[in-house]
Amino acid sequence: MSIGAQDISDPTSATTDYRETGLEFPPGFVIGSATAAYQIEGAAAEDGRGPSIWDTFSHTPGKVWAGDTGDVADDHYHRLDHDLDLMVTLGLEAYRFSISWSRVQPTGSGAVNAAGLEFYSRLVDGLLARGIRPIATLYHWDLPQALENKGGWTNRATAYRFAEYAAIVGAALGDRVPVWTTLNEPWCSAYLGYGSGAHAPGVQDPAAALTAVHHLNLAHGLALFALRGVVTNSPEFSVTLNFHVLRGGGDGEQEAMRRIDALANRAFTWPILRGEYPADLQADTAGVTDWSFVRPGDLDTIRQPIDFLGVNYYSTATVRMWDGVSPRQHADGHKNTGGSSWPGSTDVEFIVQPGPYTDMGWNIAPEGLEELLVSLHEQFPGTPLVITENGAAFADEVVDGEVHDVERVDYLHRHFVAAHRAMARGVDLRGYLVWSLLDNFEWAYGFSKRFGIVYVDYETQERIPKQSARWLSRLIAGRRIPN
Repeated sequence: MSIGAQDISDPTSATTDYRETGLEFPPGFVIGSATAAYQIEGAAAEDGRGPSIWDTFSHTPGKVWAGDTGDVADDHYHRLDHDLDLMVTLGLEAYRFSISWSRVQPTGSGAVNAAGLEFYSRLVDGLLARGIRPIATLYHWDLPQALENKGGWTNRATAYRFAEYAAIVGAALGDRVPVWTTLNEPWCSAYLGYGSGAHAPGVQDPAAALTAVHHLNLAHGLALFALRGVVTNSPEFSVTLNFHVLRGGGDGEQEAMRRIDALANRAFTWPILRGEYPADLQADTAGVTDWSFVRPGDLDTIRQPIDFLGVNYYSTATVRMWDGVSPRQHADGHKNTGGSSWPGSTDVEFIVQPGPYTDMGWNIAPEGLEELLVSLHEQFPGTPLVITENGAAFADEVVDGEVHDVERVDYLHRHFVAAHRAMARGVDLRGYLVWSLLDNFEWAYGFSKRFGIVYVDYETQERIPKQSARWLSRLIAGRRIPN
């Protein structure tokens, strides 16, 4: 089943605009926010941290908007207690953060950096002391550069190094962390990192991208083995995937949706949740690779029990088969670098969708979130879901000390309604984490895009909660969607 294959009625009509108020969320439904290490921490060369692929990539001229880097970012490393206190003022119930592998193991293997582990220990203790649930992500794209020098995710050994790293972090924090996530959006790591080259390490090789897909999946399974062997509490285990909710846009749309669904969605859900790769995915990419990187026993390793599936959603995508004559549209939401994020399907065209749009140029489609959650519930019954990222970038400005981000408030309002509707349709949805807590380094877009519910002045590092942060606080306090 392709995610996004069903029709949705006009979202602008009075009954389907997703702007209801007063809808209540049940006790135990966790609401919070999320960040990622390289995007906020800074302190890139302090206290023993080694370079990651994003340090290298961002310091390479022409790779990131305006030459921005994460060297300082939000300076969260030095402002930890302040930021933790800020979370309390917002009433967050949970905080999803990622751990910098190169801060813990500067070269990705071997010696452990005690100062790095201590930082994350203080972070976890600080969250628990403030009554906020820590959700730790082991990998959010910042591979140690030393491992990339050996092939990165195209090298099978990297998956085993990741398991060793997971064991180190699990042994240090595994008496306190209640939720572990292995990987964040391996689609981006594989296809943007090794296919299109829009993300670090900037490789453009379709075979490398598919190899990376498998080694990331393998790393997920190996890490779960490692974590379960060292934690001493009873945590939940998960993985976070970003899903492509697809729409048909003309000639060959069903074939186009099937192909992209296989590459973007089923390349991860099927091995992780079913223990197999889709046959059509392998057939579509036979001209790119023979899949010999999949070894006996790998799929059993990958298919480990998880307590919930993390769901990241931002927008939909509309596809059709390219006619080979007219100028080819490239509206998949990512920078056009000349390389392709879609190995074996370069004849699929991503066409421009109707607005409104966020500052990223992504269409606003809350109905896509409802559809996605229902589809995943139907495809993988018995697998609980958590929205681990959802949010929007807008061109925020400070006026008289305030940030009135009414567009983001409306975006969040409509998507929380979509989540509630999915739950009313029987979806086992356990929580919702807004992306992002802070404005931050937005990867190849540098500091040009603001996703935060808290405004960050990058010159002074002042934090200013936006109107959206206050709206979210009211939602959490009342357990219902406010006006």
